[in-house]
Amino acid sequence: MQHRFVSTPLLRIRDAALVIALSLLIAPASAQTAAPSLFPSLNRPALLDSPASDTLAVQEIQGAPQLPVSIDLTIRENNLWDRIRNGFAMTDLNDDLVLYYQQWYQNRPDALRRMVERSRPYLYHIVEELEARGMPTELALLPMVESSFNPNAYSRAHASGLWQFIPSTGKRFNLEQNWWRDERRDIVASTNAALDYLQSIYDMHGDWHLALASYNWGEGAVKRAITKNEARGLPTDYPSLNMPNETRHYVPKLQALKNIFGNPGLIARLGLPFIPNEPYFATLETPRPIDVKTAAQLANMSVEEFQRLNPSHNRPIIKPDTPVVIPADKVDDFRSKLHDARVPLTQWQAYTVTSAERLDQIAARFNTTAAELARVNGLSEKVRLGAGSTLLVPGNGSSSGLTSLLNAEAPQHIIEPERVARTCGKGSKRGGKCASHDESPAHKGSKSAKESARASTAQANRAAAARPDTKGGKGTAKTTVKPSPVKPAASQPASKKRK
Repeated sequence: MQHRFVSTPLLRIRDAALVIALSLLIAPASAQTAAPSLFPSLNRPALLDSPASDTLAVQEIQGAPQLPVSIDLTIRENNLWDRIRNGFAMTDLNDDLVLYYQQWYQNRPDALRRMVERSRPYLYHIVEELEARGMPTELALLPMVESSFNPNAYSRAHASGLWQFIPSTGKRFNLEQNWWRDERRDIVASTNAALDYLQSIYDMHGDWHLALASYNWGEGAVKRAITKNEARGLPTDYPSLNMPNETRHYVPKLQALKNIFGNPGLIARLGLPFIPNEPYFATLETPRPIDVKTAAQLANMSVEEFQRLNPSHNRPIIKPDTPVVIPADKVDDFRSKLHDARVPLTQWQAYTVTSAERLDQIAARFNTTAAELARVNGLSEKVRLGAGSTLLVPGNGSSSGLTSLLNAEAPQHIIEPERVARTCGKGSKRGGKCASHDESPAHKGSKSAKESARASTAQANRAAAARPDTKGGKGTAKTTVKPSPVKPAASQPASKKRK
């Protein structure tokens, strides 16, 4: 019995040792299978087309993808094209005409580059005005369609300026049109009027494509076309209306330009000029009358450069208190020189005709040419002016008559017919009929005094209706024809464009 009790503790020690040894062998295997993995996919064999390999496949865990950076519209862009692109808000138009005009513009990169260069002085101001009104910046490209950014553009329908206003619509939007200036060509005034007009017709239709069609064709015409489609149960959007070809092609041209300038890569490929996102010009008023040539000299500009910024003036004199547009980097220098000037700023004066005389006779008196006087005053070179007529002639600007002329909307031009001389042959009897002929060399061969007078007055009327100079202005001076006015020829029919 004692032997049995002694062996029992030894057996227990043996059994414990066996259990410990066995647990040490089993623990690593159970740890691999029992512990849950944080990345189960790492414990799974890779799915390979090749037979299973003894080596473990290495898998790289990718980081979280970066979210795209949003456009911060409060950051000022250096490139004006980027600013315009960020303000696009019109519905895109996609049709064959858009593709046609986009290809047309892209096939003429030189013409497109010239048009962009012409837009450089004006584009920033237009974009500023559009953004201030909350209007789509696509409209900044509209003068490319209207006038190719030529402020002196003049159409057969008598539309003028960057935005191509006809006289009646210009008056409706308070654009001054008189002997001195035509605000349809003024950069600031015409832009304000155009955007006012576009906003009003957008408010009428609630659709920018219809507003553009109205700008080209007339809001009344578009409204009638919409009414016709409504009566027939047809859609009333822009592509569905029946309209003239000019209006049908109008919006696709603008959309084609939007597609080009909305694509930075295409702009670079076509080599279109960079336009900085900064003001090009500023405006100020002059308290005294000043010649266009003198203003250009004070601004250190050529006359051509000055007139590109100030194309509205019909005469060589700028009236007092008229806004003058000067490059932004030259405004301070211009203002300083203007303040320090102690001599008259104009070399023109007013001259009143005391007895009937031809323009070439007046020109000789003031050491100039009839062509120059005709251009400055908007007259024909062959015209004969009656007593009381007022002209701008070269002078020192000190004439008191100039002040009264500047205060008038237009001078008075009284057109006199040419005098007719009567000659008789040597053998004619007293009281016999004598032949009549015109003394003016311009009318040699006239058959009678009546025909001579009619030809002179008709020529004067044509001159009064003509533009005064090469800048596209139309003279509106008060012209009186003696002894009786001749009915002017009927004006040419206006095109379908009714802005």
